[in-house]
Amino acid sequence: MTHEPGEHVMSTVEAIMTTRAMRRFSDRPVADADIEACLRVAQQAPSGGNVQPQQYVVVTDADVRARLGELYRRAYTRYERSLPEPSSFPDEAQAAAWRRTRDASRHLADHLGEVPALVLFLQPVIPWGSHDEEGPMDIGRLDASVYPAVQNFCIAARTMGLGTALTTVIRVYSAEVLELLGVPTRDDGSPRFEIAALVPVGYPLGRFGVAARKPAAAVTHWNRWGDKRR
Repeated sequence: MTHEPGEHVMSTVEAIMTTRAMRRFSDRPVADADIEACLRVAQQAPSGGNVQPQQYVVVTDADVRARLGELYRRAYTRYERSLPEPSSFPDEAQAAAWRRTRDASRHLADHLGEVPALVLFLQPVIPWGSHDEEGPMDIGRLDASVYPAVQNFCIAARTMGLGTALTTVIRVYSAEVLELLGVPTRDDGSPRFEIAALVPVGYPLGRFGVAARKPAAAVTHWNRWGDKRR
């Protein structure tokens, strides 16, 4: 049975607060219609200048998922090896949390190709920004108009009981991924698109809940840097 986001009795705040990275999934299939519903929500995300730069590639074919999974595993293994081993933690609780995240990330890397659906968010490789007689103007990055769509997608999936995780490590092998997916290049062979995110989608084996985060008051400054209310 498929459904639209919002059919469940869940407040917007609850959906946002309990959307967390899920990295272990069951083999239960995900309906195409549910992914399409989440993409409609993603498409309503805010976009600078209303440029709506994102393109979506949804991968459900088992062979393509397996090939993407192998590229992801290779990319993550390289990335994992490059990371320094943490030497100390403030307490055992934080050390345990780090180990859980490490183990879950490794599990996803080893099993990404088995996740029922993989959604890639692409953005065009284009000049961005502007300039005038005073020089170039930094108006922010183009992906600032793509990641809101990623978050909308993940929240919509949460309301359906679907788990997601925002990942980017696949960019290590961007050229191979884009070729595998048949994404067009420019006439000179240079990329027309880049990968903003790869989001696995499936029914999670873990539980939704509020993830541990720094208190907002600890990172909020009022009117001038250093003026905090806590």
